Amino acid sequence: MSSIDRLNDTKAAIRRAAEDCDRDPSGVILVCVTKTFPAEDVVPLLDAGHRVFGENRVQEAMSKWPALRARFPGIELHLIGPLQSNKTREAVETFDVIQSVDREKIAAALAEEMARQGKRPRLFIQINTGAEPQKAGVSPQEADAFITTCREKYGLEIAGLMCVPPVDEQAAPHFALLADIASRNGLRELSMGMSSDYELAIQLGATYVRVGSAIMGMRDYPPA
Repeated sequence: MSSIDRLNDTKAAIRRAAEDCDRDPSGVILVCVTKTFPAEDVVPLLDAGHRVFGENRVQEAMSKWPALRARFPGIELHLIGPLQSNKTREAVETFDVIQSVDREKIAAALAEEMARQGKRPRLFIQINTGAEPQKAGVSPQEADAFITTCREKYGLEIAGLMCVPPVDEQAAPHFALLADIASRNGLRELSMGMSSDYELAIQLGATYVRVGSAIMGMRDYPPA
């Protein structure tokens, strides 16, 4: 099966999942995650008309996407991996959406860089719903205060929230927790759900789902 077939199957599954819970399928955006895949593997998806993609690393996106943008209009590129403060300038230049705002140092750097460049990517705050020490994200207990800090201290417009549930736990409670935090802070957008659980995420309110291997195939990670 080709990546185009898998893309079409994923879009059909998203549509069914939305309709099953009486949601408009157009309210769920598929972010195709292309980390570690070369540009030539992305071109067929662009030829097929898909335009929303996600990358984990700023450097990889910078090497891959400028040439693709020149060939294909209307691309929306999401940063879904951790953002280091020394990559803020490049991130603002490269991405249309940054989903991994997770600490005040990043909020301050983004506010400064967005003002300098006159460019305003949409921002999501990453919530570490499982309180995993090895994972990026604001703790659920600190989420409300951090959202307020981003808005009031740094003048950032926050579009929504993102989470990556622990791999060894049921995802539903984490998705429900993210939706609750978003609701009480007046945030509409929820980026949650990946290849194994995006249909469940849609049932619990996801407006963006991040699907990689179910479309692109298994990744061949370089050795550490």
